[in-house]
Amino acid sequence: QVQFVESGGGLVQPGGSLRLSCAASGSVFRLYAMGWYRQAPGKQRELVATISALSRNTNYGDSVKGRFTISRDNAKNTMYLEMNSLKPEDTAVYYCNRDPARFDAWGQGTQVTVSS
Repeated sequence: QVQFVESGGGLVQPGGSLRLSCAASGSVFRLYAMGWYRQAPGKQRELVATISALSRNTNYGDSVKGRFTISRDNAKNTMYLEMNSLKPEDTAVYYCNRDPARFDAWGQGTQVTVSS
């Protein structure tokens, strides 16, 4: 079973940037489509972006389109989320998982706080 560990979150001012990383265990990461998800306080978890197994296709939620970029390096078993022009409404815990998500593969997530 593949496990995911997210990192790279932090406190950033509006308009700032962060780069999140998702490290996957095991040797089959390269076979999975993957996604970044986020959950803000009091809200349901939402899908932020997805990427196919070989990076040929990416998709973004409307709220992050044009600001966030998803990528992956299968040789390093790692996925990334480059976040630019951050807004206070991007504040959330960010998670990575397969696409579609597996209920038993959620990690601890990484907190992103956008505030002045």
